[in-house]
Amino acid sequence: MDIFNLTFVHQKKLYIMKPKSKTEKSFDTVKVFREIKEKIAKETENMTFAQFKEYLNKHKMKPIQK
Repeated sequence: MDIFNLTFVHQKKLYIMKPKSKTEKSFDTVKVFREIKEKIAKETENMTFAQFKEYLNKHKMKPIQK
């Protein structure tokens, strides 16, 4: 898309638009989730299906009751 083919109004809007600044997150969900997946992968690396099934049942999260 060529900027010169746009109308003047659109060119002005493109000129005024500023890039959004990225704020630093205090908690990065993707990073934490990736670390958890890598930890589980290392712990279950050489398990058979039966052992893996037992591992999942042992580490199952309990629901929160209100």
